[in-house]
Amino acid sequence: MSSGPPSCKASGAGTTSCGSGSESCCTSLTVMGGMYDRTYTNNGTGATGPADPATISTYRLDKYAVTVARFRPFAVAANGGWTPAMGSGKHTHLNGGKGLEDSATPGGYEPGWLTSDNSNIAPTDANLIGNASYATWTSKAGSQENLPINYVDWYEAYAFCIWDGGFLPSEAEWEYAAAGGSQEREYPWGSTDPGTGSKYAIDGCNYPGGMGVCAMGLANIAPVGTATLGAGLWGQLDLVGNMQQWMLDLSNQYVDPCTDCGYMTAPPFTNRMIRGGSFADGAPNLVSSALDDDEPENRRYYIGFRCARTP
Repeated sequence: MSSGPPSCKASGAGTTSCGSGSESCCTSLTVMGGMYDRTYTNNGTGATGPADPATISTYRLDKYAVTVARFRPFAVAANGGWTPAMGSGKHTHLNGGKGLEDSATPGGYEPGWLTSDNSNIAPTDANLIGNASYATWTSKAGSQENLPINYVDWYEAYAFCIWDGGFLPSEAEWEYAAAGGSQEREYPWGSTDPGTGSKYAIDGCNYPGGMGVCAMGLANIAPVGTATLGAGLWGQLDLVGNMQQWMLDLSNQYVDPCTDCGYMTAPPFTNRMIRGGSFADGAPNLVSSALDDDEPENRRYYIGFRCARTP
């Protein structure tokens, strides 16, 4: 047995054997806090058009996206009736335990998990298989343990991170890590074009073999940590490519100023942010500042997630 988060308690593929060094798939790396601009353009010659500055406190962001093997014990627990406690999942290291400032409500903070969302947690085989040709999920251990889990909705991503001792990253936290903080990089690794060799990112359906063919199903999805040259400033892999990733925030225009902020509450805006580009996306969707969102109940073959943790 392994120590650490619950998802990596059992040793094996997809839990204790990720990346080129076959390390714990729950490895979580410190992102040193600072300031950056949430809006910028970088075409390889430096950031331009900076706007919407944000201050981010130090936190930890998991090195790898959540794998099939890590997700399985959570699915067992959730299908057995486990649900997060009301108000759990907050950034408890911020603002005396109140968490992120809520950009939607002056003087407000993130609410944490809402019990009214319990019914949205349903990681059943039927829900996780989706389009079988691209579904990474298997109910029993097999050959897909190191693949990133997909077909997970926002509620299950949030609940998993709570169950695993962490929380979903805010959009600002994720982008700060992908941008290299104040470096405001074009891509998480810098300005090198990702190319077709899957060394920097799993994109353009170039995995495997650089063919650019998007009809290969699971074969187009790589084990987490495959693109070893694509590490961000603080060491996280697959920040872009392979799977897009759910963010904590609702989709809305940025509110300035932002100090450890997130857009948490403001009906009727219900879409949640996703970031990072997927295995099927081209280089323009891999830039660190690229934006996207989706309805939280949707299950997509190209969306996974990773967790963040207290420093």
